[in-house]
Amino acid sequence: MKILFYDTKSYDQESFDSALKSYEPIKHSDTPIEIEYIKSDLDPRTAALADGFDAVCAFVSSDIGTETVNILHDKGIRVILMRCAGFNNIDLNQCKKYGIRILRVPGYSPEAVAEHAMALALAANRRLHKAYNKVRENDFSLSGLMGFNFYQKTAGIVGTGKIGAAMCRICHGFGMKVIAYDVYKNEELKDFVEYKTLPEVLAQSDLLSLHCPLTNDTYHIVNLDTIKQMKDGVVLVNTSRGALVDTADLIEGIRMRKFAGVGLDVYEEETDNVFEDRSDEILEHSTTARLLSFPNVMITSHQGFFTGEALMAIAETTLQNALDFAAGKDSPNNVTA
Repeated sequence: MKILFYDTKSYDQESFDSALKSYEPIKHSDTPIEIEYIKSDLDPRTAALADGFDAVCAFVSSDIGTETVNILHDKGIRVILMRCAGFNNIDLNQCKKYGIRILRVPGYSPEAVAEHAMALALAANRRLHKAYNKVRENDFSLSGLMGFNFYQKTAGIVGTGKIGAAMCRICHGFGMKVIAYDVYKNEELKDFVEYKTLPEVLAQSDLLSLHCPLTNDTYHIVNLDTIKQMKDGVVLVNTSRGALVDTADLIEGIRMRKFAGVGLDVYEEETDNVFEDRSDEILEHSTTARLLSFPNVMITSHQGFFTGEALMAIAETTLQNALDFAAGKDSPNNVTA
């Protein structure tokens, strides 16, 4: 099975090459897997490069809309292997029309993302980024660094899937009261999580952490109206999908002094690769860049998943998806329209 691997970073190739050598199902399979790595991302301009391959491996930032899917079909691609959980960037109906299967990695390391979410919450609350810069300039004053205890405060978790559940456990370990909103209740959390309506979670949370998928219902779930429902001095964290938050409204909320701190690992403009082009014009008009001007905002570069354990889990699950497809097996990781 020949796989064209788009948007390759050095760590992608290292983890997948390692998994090809060490993952036991690969060793004992009759299906040889060959991967070719390229740096270009998958979009209508690069889809034709998949000519001669059986599958493509893509990421949530890839453009797999109608035009891309049409080209992949013309080039004989039978399966799209998503090395991530998200798939809202894919034209599912067009894939269904052509019989192209989509397989994803729904849960590679929930703890990695949840731990990063708490790290962002702590850093934003205690101004660690600001403190670091002050001390480097030989300024050891405490001015502007005051935070608040998370102990005995209320953590509101929006979305209690695997990552949200891990965040619930972390917050519980901090001695916080944990409340949550989700369409589906996670019974594993019933001993220490109380489910409430979204308005109740917004109004009662001292720490609000987003862990839900991006759907029509959750798009801009954080907007000016919902921000006004939040408790004054809340810490907001988003490690899920950038478009859960209306960035312009978030900036307005920060100016209203609604937030004690904001921690973001994802942002709406990620798919534009806004920070790969450092031109003054792009940065000037970037709402994400504008967020960086606020001292209580902590932004990281979508690194929540970025641990050695998570990368290996992503590689192994993606390769298992490829093996299952080649063997004609059903998979719990299958995505349907």
